[in-house]
Order: sequence, then structure tokens, then C-alpha cells
Amino acid sequence: QVQLVESGGGLVHTGESMRLHCAASGTNIRAMAWYRQAPGKQREFVARISITGVTSVANDLRGRFTIARDYDKNTVHLQMNNLKAEDTAVYYCNTDPPQTNNWGQGTQVTVSS
Repeated sequence: QVQLVESGGGLVHTGESMRLHCAASGTNIRAMAWYRQAPGKQREFVARISITGVTSVANDLRGRFTIARDYDKNTVHLQMNNLKAEDTAVYYCNTDPPQTNNWGQGTQVTVSS
């Protein structure tokens, strides 16, 4: 059974940076992605990384967010720079495409102005 544990969230101020982590177990290396869900909104795609390390970031987040993976530790990271209030959300990792059974608790990111 795949287990994905997100961490690294918290409270930051506008313009600051934060790095999220997703530790995967029970699965071989797969294409992975980060998603987020802001209060009152649907969950949305943030960034993905393929098995070979090819990355893709949502259009409106390019230039601020990057995704990377550590093959040895089977973890995926999301680096978020110049954070804005609208980045406040619960951030989740999942496979790409996402699997329903893989959704975890996520990690809360709150950006305060």
C-alpha cells in the first residue's frame, strides 16, 4: 500500500520561502505531483515530476515554485519562493495521475501579509 506523508508546512509572511517534503513508501519510484486546496476552492494541480526528473509547474506558479525529487530517499520536494497570500492552502502530494487512495492529510501552508 502506498503511503505518502507531507511535511514542511507552516506560517510564513508574504515574500518568504518554504520547502515542502513528500516521503513515499510502499511504492517504487513513480511520476509524482503536488496539489493544493485553498479554503472554499477545489483542489488544483501545482507541479509534477516524472520518473526521469522532467518537471512541469502550473502556469501561474512558474518562476516561483519548483519541484525536485531525491531518488535515494524516495522523496519529492516543492520549493516555494516569494510566497503570496493566495498560496495559502493545504498542500498534498500524490502520484501523477493522482490515485484516490493516496490522498493523505496534506500540510498546511499559511502566508500572512
